[in-house]
Amino acid sequence: MRILTRYILGEIASHSLIGCALFTFILLMKPLEQILDMVVRNSSSFEVVLQVFLFTLPNTFLVSIPMAVLVGVLLGLSRLAADSEITAMRASGLGIWYFVRVASVVAFLGTGLGLLNALYVIPRANRAILEVQRDLERTQASFEIQPRVFYEELKNAVIYVQDVRAGTGVSNWRRVFIADVSDPASPRITTAESATVAQGSAGNGKEPGQGLLIRLRNVTDHETETNQPGQYNISTFAQTDRPLDFSPLSDVQLGRLDTPLFALSNRELIRLSHSPDGKRYRIELNRRVAFPVACLVLMLIGVPLGASSRRGGKSSGFILTILLVVVYYLLSNFGIAWAKQGRLPAEVGVWLANVVFGAAGLFLLSQLATGGTTLNAIGAWFSRRPKPELPGETEDAADEGNWEAEVQARYKRRFKPDLAKTLHRFKPRGFPLILDEYVLREFLKMFVMVLAGFVMLMLVFTFFELIGDILRNRVPLSTVGAYLVNLTPSMLYQITPLSVLIAVLVTFSLLQRSSELIAMKATGISIYRLVIPVFVIAAILAGSLFAFDQYYLPQANRKQEALRNIIKGRPAQTTLNPDEKWIFGQQRPGEPGRIFYYQFFDPDENAFANLSLFEFDPATFGITRRIFASRAAWDNETHAWRFENGWVRTMQGANEKSFHEFQTASFAEVREEPGYFKKEALQSQEMNFGQLRRYIGDLQQSGFDTMRLRVQLYHKLAYPLVTIVMAVLAIPFAVSMGKRGSLTGVAAAIGIAVTYWAVMGLFDAMGSANVLPAAIAAWSPDLLFGLTGGYLLLRTPT
Repeated sequence: MRILTRYILGEIASHSLIGCALFTFILLMKPLEQILDMVVRNSSSFEVVLQVFLFTLPNTFLVSIPMAVLVGVLLGLSRLAADSEITAMRASGLGIWYFVRVASVVAFLGTGLGLLNALYVIPRANRAILEVQRDLERTQASFEIQPRVFYEELKNAVIYVQDVRAGTGVSNWRRVFIADVSDPASPRITTAESATVAQGSAGNGKEPGQGLLIRLRNVTDHETETNQPGQYNISTFAQTDRPLDFSPLSDVQLGRLDTPLFALSNRELIRLSHSPDGKRYRIELNRRVAFPVACLVLMLIGVPLGASSRRGGKSSGFILTILLVVVYYLLSNFGIAWAKQGRLPAEVGVWLANVVFGAAGLFLLSQLATGGTTLNAIGAWFSRRPKPELPGETEDAADEGNWEAEVQARYKRRFKPDLAKTLHRFKPRGFPLILDEYVLREFLKMFVMVLAGFVMLMLVFTFFELIGDILRNRVPLSTVGAYLVNLTPSMLYQITPLSVLIAVLVTFSLLQRSSELIAMKATGISIYRLVIPVFVIAAILAGSLFAFDQYYLPQANRKQEALRNIIKGRPAQTTLNPDEKWIFGQQRPGEPGRIFYYQFFDPDENAFANLSLFEFDPATFGITRRIFASRAAWDNETHAWRFENGWVRTMQGANEKSFHEFQTASFAEVREEPGYFKKEALQSQEMNFGQLRRYIGDLQQSGFDTMRLRVQLYHKLAYPLVTIVMAVLAIPFAVSMGKRGSLTGVAAAIGIAVTYWAVMGLFDAMGSANVLPAAIAAWSPDLLFGLTGGYLLLRTPT
């Protein structure tokens, strides 16, 4: 009995560990890129990167541990049921409650780990994340400011620098433009010939905040009053120091935290739950217990469904896992949302999913124990599959036995002894061969199943993230469905390389496990010849991904982004400071440079509100003329801007040469047309390669930061080739795993994928932060992993 118990536990535990790793990886894909970007932009050490990553894991385990228990029970028992082992065990006198006791070992272990994680680890990890977040907000490195880019992350200040020379802890700037926008209607302008920048304190007297300490040289200050344009002060300094704080609104977000609520300790939650606003604290406290306990209720429903899946095997278990995860977390999120809205008591809303699934599990267990028809109908539906006719086998015999095992046994009896002789007759004389079709069929079957499963899981997780916004904003389900439909192409694009990796690893590891690979080699078929069809498919997929991104994906992404904004209840476009916009004018040889500052632009009427225009000498960066107009509109007849209710002032160094006010004026030298100011805040995924390249050129001219977009431009070429890289890398790992089977292949795939995505995210962040050239940042992961895979493939015994 102990041997049998260990055997069943081994099946369940192995599938649970693989499922936990897989779900954790999927949940970490989005935060991982954000974590790497933030730590690179803040010049953090490897130790900080590791800390942030470890602090993010507990929040992920809160969801992935119950899912891992469910997938372990379902897949483990489904495999035993498919091989008729559960039937044999029950025939020997083992009841269904024996399987519940065995599976409960894994469920109780998952519950214990989940409670430890939720009650003690997660609050501490979340407090650490918030502390790291505050540190990153205070200590952003000076190299973040790129040349010829408007930088708005500072508190009440906008900086534009013509040239940046970064150093260790210190940067040197040349030709500096700083606008103090404490009063957005009348910004104070500072220009400097050069500056030295280092980390410094810019405290508020109570809590010293960290920012930049800027030492400016050959400085000119310009100050004016909005209602008194005649009063204009110009001050010059040979040298001055300016401390600047980083904005508390900086978009520095790590992990999955929306509020510090998740960082509160259990004792604080209990104390606050008795306050007038105690409902939200009771919900959080109950949620920390309910999610780990889900391991038990999901086990109760997983045992009868897994044990009754006679023919579907792991495929039916996989489908059942996805469906049960969808139903459980959907019901859980609805319950929590109803509790927040006051429709249900806090405890009832949080525990609703557990109660429903626990009752359903006990009902199904009683059905299985008494031979009920309900569970048999469910098992038959998921096990439905065309049944082949076996020669010499009666229908009754086929129904009683495991027909899949019988087919495999007859295949082995008939063909395995002569497999080498049979393959020898099909020795390679061309392409494609029968063996090529066989390998391709197995590969494509696994590829489609993995791709569909991953996309389903990602859609489920996305829906869970949005359920609160859906209920709060009363979004129709048709809108949610349209969003998920338009989101699917993007997920297919992202997951295809990973699916290729898993499909190649599993396919060739199964060939190795069944000794078919050895038989093929014995007939003279080299491993290099055998992988050609897989490489051909990988190359076709790479070309298809590029074409998909070139012709279809951008418009799908635009639609899903618009629908997501509706779900989130926000306007279609937002900017950091929508009422304070800066743009650099067109640069023409022999003419002064221009910077436009305006508080509103109507693209339909082609009109500005509160427009300031700064002209400066490109050599010294000193302001030579400043124009202000409360309104400026484009005149289609004269093809020029008509400035209204404003003033113009010309300067030479610290001296004012002239000043006059006007009701209406036109300046022929200002030749930027309305289209120049109609810059859409487009995302790289909403454009194809050509559109993105033109967009980058347009933004560079206007003084916008394009480093991230340039990295994404090269990614549009590099990312599709990841399918080939993954195929090359998977072959040697699959061959070297011997007879360890598909689970080992999936585990190896997860390890490789985590490493690749971490390296890719790190290089992307380094490119976006201008630490590496954009092309090198985009292509380096492909080159590193491709060369590694090629080296391992060449060393693989053929």
